[in-house]
This record gives sequence, C-alpha cells and structure tokens, in this order.
Amino acid sequence: MSTAQQVPDILSPEFAADPYPAYQVMREDAPLIWHEATQSYIVSRYEDVEYVFKDRAGEFTTDNYDWQLEPVHGKTILQLSGREHAVRRALVAPAFRGSDLQEKFLPVIERNSRELIDGFRHSGSADLVADYATHFPVNVIADMLGLDKADHARFHGWYTSVIAFLGNLSGDADVTAAGERTRVEFAEYMLPIIRERREHPGDDLLSALCAAEVDGVRMSDEDVKAFCSLLLAAGGETTDKAIASIFANLLRHPEQLAAVRADRGLIPRAFAETLRFTPPVHMIMRQSATEVTLSGGTVPPGATVTCLIGAANRDGSRYRHPDRFDILRDDLTSTTAFSAAADHLAFALGRHFCVGALLAKAEVEIGVSQLLDAMPDMRLVDGFDAAEQGVFTRGPQALPVRFTPVTA
Repeated sequence: MSTAQQVPDILSPEFAADPYPAYQVMREDAPLIWHEATQSYIVSRYEDVEYVFKDRAGEFTTDNYDWQLEPVHGKTILQLSGREHAVRRALVAPAFRGSDLQEKFLPVIERNSRELIDGFRHSGSADLVADYATHFPVNVIADMLGLDKADHARFHGWYTSVIAFLGNLSGDADVTAAGERTRVEFAEYMLPIIRERREHPGDDLLSALCAAEVDGVRMSDEDVKAFCSLLLAAGGETTDKAIASIFANLLRHPEQLAAVRADRGLIPRAFAETLRFTPPVHMIMRQSATEVTLSGGTVPPGATVTCLIGAANRDGSRYRHPDRFDILRDDLTSTTAFSAAADHLAFALGRHFCVGALLAKAEVEIGVSQLLDAMPDMRLVDGFDAAEQGVFTRGPQALPVRFTPVTA
C-alpha cells in the first residue's frame, strides 16, 4: 500500500486545479493510499471502485453517512441496509420512474426549463450556469414537491451549504457550522409543510411521500423531511453541474455539438459520456465491514474508503482513450447508463444506485434540447476557459455563451 506522500494530495491546490494527472498516478502507482488528513483509504482503479459499490460479498456499509450526511440531513435512506433499506427505497422509488415520471413530472420539467430560457432567449447572450443550470434542477424539485419556487434562493443556499459540508475534507469549522445550521433551518421550513400536506394532500410528490405505504410501513415526518433535504442537495448540485459540463464538453468539441444538434437522440450519449469524462461527483465514501483486499493492499474493518469516481471513470484498463471525450465511443453503453446496470460509476452501483438517475436523464434530455433550440449558433464567449472547479463535486462555475436569437 502506498502513502499519500508519493502522489499529489487530494487537498492540495494543484489537485483542485486539475485532478486528472493525479488520478493517473494513483491508478498506475498507488491504487490504495492511506490518507492521514481524511483518515481514509483512497481507491482509484475502476475494478476497485466497482467492487466497493457493488458489494456483492457484504463487505461494505454506508455507516460513514452517520457522520457525513446525518448532521445536515437527518437520517436518510442512504444509511439504511437490508430490509429496512429495501422498504424505504420502495416507498420513494415509484415517483422517479415509469408512469409518475412520464405523466406527472415531464410537464413540470418542460415548463421550468422553458421559463428559465424565456429569461434570456432574446438577449443573444447568457451564462448557462448562472442563468440556467443553477436554477433548473432546484426549481424542478421544488415544483415536484409542491413547494413555493419563490423560496428558490433559500433552497439554493441550503443545498450549497450541504454540498460544502459533504466536501469539507479539510474539516473547516465554519463550513461544518453552516451545514449544521442548514439542518435546523430546513426542518423549521419543511416540517409544518409536511404536517399540512398530511392533512390536505395534493397531487404532488410531497403528498405522495406522506401517503406511501409498503408492507405496512409509512415514512415519518422526519423521514420525509430528510429525503426532501437529500433530494434538493443531491438532485440540485449534480444535475446543475452535469448540464454545465455537457455544454462545456460539447462546446470544446464542435463536431460533436453539431451531431447532437442534428440528432437529439444523441443527448443520452452526450450525458453518459459527460458522466464518465467529467462526473459531477468525484468521490463517494463507504465503510469496510470486514478486512477487504483490493488492488495494492488490504483495508482493515471499520475503515472509511474514499472511492475516486473521477479517477475510475478515466481508467485505461476499462475505457479506450479514456482522456478523450467521445459521445460515440463503443465501450460505454448509453442504453443502460441510467440504470443499476450502468458501466460508468457516476451514479454509484448496487443497492445504493442513484434513485434519481432517470429524473436526471429526463431533465438533461429536455433541458439540453430546449437550449439547443433557443440558441442555434451557441458559442463560448471569446477567450473564456470553461475550467472545472471543486474537489468533492466538480464542474464549471460559469459558462458565458453568445448566440443569435431565434426570431420565430
């Protein structure tokens, strides 16, 4: 096993600026690292991250979320296992697939995307992050839950604090305090709404969560609140960064942008390749339940394991030309990219595969298509570098574009 001194530190400014060279060193020379500052074992190869996520032998738990998530969300479905997890997932999953997604929420997604684009479609310029991506998924989730979109600034502030807490690898006390305040503020906001929705249910997701029952089990007010908190943070931050990254990647590859513009059926491929090439979430943690042997050594029981999705998704033993963005690559299956059979790792795998993957796919397909319609000659502002920022989550912080407004 290697030590962190032999590779670029994940907490260093150099790593934050561009982690991909460090990922290559890790995969090739240090596939298992003990990282003192985060008190975790870091794994970077595709085969190891896939093994941890799939956890077929029951060697890993999500007990790390007791300290990583619970202080900001309360106890969430991600912390559960066995039958308790299966029942809770069965309570929430129907809203994110099949007829509910198609009939109830596609119109919500289409409307929210169109409203945002209406704000800049005639101006000839926009920042795809500030004017669109930052608002779109949060507005969709608030609308789905039947919450007041006028509170968007509060939702965005809360989920920004939560994501900062999750990515607080250096243990900044102010970030910790802000995250913990968010839990209190969100509970004060949500619990009265949940109680009111139980008394007077509507046709929204929050009412459905309050009423859902599986095997005689229903979600408590605290369960519902924690899930809504998780949904706003995970569904907001990841889709926000995914949409920005799709356009950053396509604008850097004009021939691929032209192909997607001509054939919107390529949008799922562009999304899947973006999730592989520049995933919104670069690391997810698990905890070992037993001693586990991985590439490069052994992890003791009870240890935190940091899985580097951003490194695994660029593993040359899994993908040809892994540092090349190619929406037509034949070693990434877009038809399964949004299911537990995915062959990229951006949504995790196994029983904790992202429950909102199909919602994210619907948002991206609709949003990207509407943006392409509104901006037929979209191009980056001259001289702008659409560089990614972030360590735990990562994506462009701005994406200013110019275009000729559609007059029809």
